[in-house]
Amino acid sequence: MAESKSKAESIREWVVEHKLRAVGSLWLSGLAGSIAYNWSQPNMKTSVRIIHARLHAQALTLAALAGAAAVEWYDHKSGAKADRYSKFFPADYSHKD
Repeated sequence: MAESKSKAESIREWVVEHKLRAVGSLWLSGLAGSIAYNWSQPNMKTSVRIIHARLHAQALTLAALAGAAAVEWYDHKSGAKADRYSKFFPADYSHKD
């Protein structure tokens, strides 16, 4: 019987396979959430609300890119990345040939 993966492991694998989608989704949700929050603040110009929302979304994007880099580094250090690509090469393949 196969062992079930933890929720964190499943999320990590999805992020590894869909890095750009994960960063883009985080950016879009951050922008929407920040606009919603800024719209609830009284006495603020619309242009300032939009600028604040963009800055918050940009900070979230940088954090997401740093997280994706950390996941990529972890995969490289643990050898999981090599295992993921090994299925595309024949068993007798050597890069020295």
